[in-house]
Amino acid sequence: MAIAGMIGSTVEWYDFYLYGTATALVFNELFFSSLDPVTGVLAAFGTYTVGFLARPLGAAVAGHIGDRLGRKPVLVASLFVMGLASALVGLLPTYRQAGLISPLLLVLLRLVQGFAVGAEQGGAAVLTVESATAKRRGLWGSFAMSGSSLGLLLSSSAFALTQWLTDDKAFLAWGWRVLFLSSVVLIVVGLVLRATLQEPKVFTTAQPAEKPLRDIVRHHRAPLFQAIGMRISQTGASYFYTVFVLFYLTEQTGHPKSLGVTAVTISAAVSMLTSPLWGAASDRFGRRPVFLFGAIGSALYVVPFFLLVQNGSATVIVLSVVIGVNVFHDAMFGPQAAWFSELFRTDMRMSGASLGYQTGAVLGGGLLPLVATSLYLLAAETPWLVCGYFLLLSALTITAALRAPETRGRDLG
Repeated sequence: MAIAGMIGSTVEWYDFYLYGTATALVFNELFFSSLDPVTGVLAAFGTYTVGFLARPLGAAVAGHIGDRLGRKPVLVASLFVMGLASALVGLLPTYRQAGLISPLLLVLLRLVQGFAVGAEQGGAAVLTVESATAKRRGLWGSFAMSGSSLGLLLSSSAFALTQWLTDDKAFLAWGWRVLFLSSVVLIVVGLVLRATLQEPKVFTTAQPAEKPLRDIVRHHRAPLFQAIGMRISQTGASYFYTVFVLFYLTEQTGHPKSLGVTAVTISAAVSMLTSPLWGAASDRFGRRPVFLFGAIGSALYVVPFFLLVQNGSATVIVLSVVIGVNVFHDAMFGPQAAWFSELFRTDMRMSGASLGYQTGAVLGGGLLPLVATSLYLLAAETPWLVCGYFLLLSALTITAALRAPETRGRDLG
């Protein structure tokens, strides 16, 4: 169950992260070529942010269907929609070929991607956690979340390999399209695996709520706000290291594009080990202490990170990214599926967890690349306003984690 859920999530996140990498490195040249380079980057990050705006809507719709009719149909539908949208991105004309219609279509498809991810993430986490034993929810739930890391690994590896096989001209002409069109193959693999999923017993024996979303908003706002708050810094850290840092290393420190992609690829590979380890640690020590270690450590690390990468060698830069992602980010990420699922009753669990995931993602990771880049340029290309913004996100997350109950071992029924 956990492996099938993880592979399906991998396909979804391959598509979503592929867009993020392309945004940081090439979309400004393809879809915003009429703008100056800096404005083009900001415009590209703007389309990236748009995808996050659709995620709470996808979470609301999918959560209602998942709590009323079942987790499985939501996960199958979201996978198909995401793959189709990504394949269509690979067929888009560039700005030079079609003018303004090109970025407009890009924004539309990014909205569809966001809707699909909003439907996917909470459902995959909830189904996996509900299928696990009480003593292993953190571990098995982390596998559903690891689909994100494996998707990032595949997308960054594919990006790096395609760049290596082509020169810059060929990559801009057709290489990037191959990456998005490959989603068609992944759709088939993911759908075959998703077809084997079974509804968890704890769900099939529960009395479904008539209007789960309404019940959460009216009577269960506290766990919803706690989940939202805990997502803010975690997703902020995720997209700081996987999107903003690509821009920072390439445009501002003079390193080749391949270095940032290599660092992200290595950290994604390591996450396949560290996320389950942190999830297992939360089964033994509790959700809150493990998560707080990551949240506080992430806040304290942001300033040393910039000091390390400003004058560091390629090896130092890669290690700096690995520490930020695999030590601190993954300590928040690993226990999250179990903790969020345990915060809500079965009859409204998918609605609550999905809304928590995606609303927090908008406020954290969705805004971070655009806001961080703007702050960086506003501060005369120094990173210290970015550090202040990151610390603000961390303060919100730490506060939410301190207020959330410890749920390790809670009866999901």
